[in-house]
Amino acid sequence: MNFPLYFSKKIAFSKDNKNNLSRIIVFIGRLSVALGVIVSLITVSTGVGSKKAIKERMADFSGHISIKSKASNNSYNSSVLSNDGLQLQKIKALPDVATTQNYIAVSGILRNEHNFAGIIFKGVDQDFDSARFQKFLVEGHSPKITEKGYTSGIAISKKLAKDLHLGIKDSIVAIFSKENQSPLYRKFEVVGIYKTDIKMIDDVFIIGGMNHARKIQGMNDTEVGGIDVFLKNINYIDEDAPKIDQLAGYKNYTVKATDEYPQIMDFIAIFDTNIALIITIMLIVVIINIIMVLLILIIERTNSIGMLKTLGATNGQIRAIFINYTLLIMIPGLIIGNIIGLAFLFLQKYFGIITLNPENYYLSVVPVEINFLHILLISGGILIVSGISLVLPSYLISKISPVKAIKYN
Repeated sequence: MNFPLYFSKKIAFSKDNKNNLSRIIVFIGRLSVALGVIVSLITVSTGVGSKKAIKERMADFSGHISIKSKASNNSYNSSVLSNDGLQLQKIKALPDVATTQNYIAVSGILRNEHNFAGIIFKGVDQDFDSARFQKFLVEGHSPKITEKGYTSGIAISKKLAKDLHLGIKDSIVAIFSKENQSPLYRKFEVVGIYKTDIKMIDDVFIIGGMNHARKIQGMNDTEVGGIDVFLKNINYIDEDAPKIDQLAGYKNYTVKATDEYPQIMDFIAIFDTNIALIITIMLIVVIINIIMVLLILIIERTNSIGMLKTLGATNGQIRAIFINYTLLIMIPGLIIGNIIGLAFLFLQKYFGIITLNPENYYLSVVPVEINFLHILLISGGILIVSGISLVLPSYLISKISPVKAIKYN
């Protein structure tokens, strides 16, 4: 029999040996643990969820990895994508690749009697992943792309629609210009309004037919400006980017969605710092409270310590009893903290109670990523770190004299 553990359970779960002071101390200990678990769960789940949601929004709109021509020189206007060395079928055959779509991008201006706005017209073909784009639509539908002719329908962002006072079925004129050429005018009809909550996308991008972009850029019917590659999971992006780059051809290059907007990635990096800082603070608070609980329990049970020493219990055994006792006190706090924390997270996940300003956070609702491994690590980590931190203060027991402890009242 493990004597320290057995004795710890007896005094931890006994109702007869708890006076008013014990109840208060136990309550404080459990409350601090529960709050630590709740705050840590919320911090990790919302932090990881926000990072993932922002990355996925960028990737689902513009492709996890985009293949572009080196001739474009990082311009918003697409140059003809070279077929030299481009192995598209091998790219599509990669196990992590979900779909690909061709596009041509060209910059221009939308103008009507209300306002004007600089835009990037992204011309897409029949391979456009409209199902993936569907999650961004707040009104209308994706442009219906035909193989021949010119599709007049476009999808614009909610921000552009508001600035230009546009709604579904409204018409708008776009102006495109190339060096040493007269401006080209195109009349479009708004068929869809989308919202990604990412300012750099919503401020400028409109989606339309590729044949318009081909005409503006002077490309023939088979030429494209780039290829968006969509992966099955955003977590594969760093691993698959070099593979796709090797198959893209020496006249082309690849860009990851996570590198397309470095200012957003800098913002996302803050989440890691905040998560680490908050969890550290909560651990410190829990440890301080648990140490306080242990010390008060030792002082309160000085008579019991003296009696155990008189009966032959070693200092190590008595220390183990009180450390186990304190950790057993923590377990209800861990359970209650997990229940409350998970209840809040599930409410947020399915009902979106807490909202954000997308201008500042690139999200309109606080996203939640519930990972049961994180839950186990948080609870186990708090329990283990607390147990280790109790070892040093428990040495106070070795200073207690059995004779004086028995006389102590």
